[in-house]
Amino acid sequence: MPNKPTSPILCFPSELLDRLGRFQGISTDVDLFFPRIVTPPDCRYVIRAEAETDPSFKQVIPYVLFVLNGSIFSYRRGKRGSEKRLHDLRSVGIGGHIETVDRMLFSQNTMGYYEALWREVNEEVNVVPDCEAECVALINDDSNGVGRVHFGVVHVIRLQNDQISKNESTIAEPDLIPIEKAVRNIGNYETWSQLCLKSIDLLLKKTPACGS
Repeated sequence: MPNKPTSPILCFPSELLDRLGRFQGISTDVDLFFPRIVTPPDCRYVIRAEAETDPSFKQVIPYVLFVLNGSIFSYRRGKRGSEKRLHDLRSVGIGGHIETVDRMLFSQNTMGYYEALWREVNEEVNVVPDCEAECVALINDDSNGVGRVHFGVVHVIRLQNDQISKNESTIAEPDLIPIEKAVRNIGNYETWSQLCLKSIDLLLKKTPACGS
């Protein structure tokens, strides 16, 4: 469900990265960054239309990868998606913004982060995961306009079967494809997916098997 321009979404001041240690690309230092960007006082809700054009804020975006053995869920972003700058690019990530409606009674400490993660997953794909959405890395990409106002939190879910399909029209050509094929065609993917695919071996090493 696309956010309205007037919707408040969870952000944190970009200068927080300078205090913690700004990085470009992928970082696996989850314990350092994640608690600060999803708990007060460092994060706050900002009107989306303002956050999209103000690089002094970073919008917090869960970015969930689904893997099955040596394959990864991949799709092409349709033209009906809310982020026009990503139209027609392929992606291996499912996710979106954290809104005020996600902040329930029992999620005050994380501002509704995990509620938003599962809401976005359920809106975009049909899947019944058997494993937790393990948080394995962060993405910061200041090299382009989209990246300068967004900050990704990468989660990997290990599927137990191939029962995953699209749940909305903004997802085109969904498929579980060999990871090596995705890496081979990495130029067709959005920047965040490229970063994840380049570090996929590391991300999978940090993702425990179900039940472990």
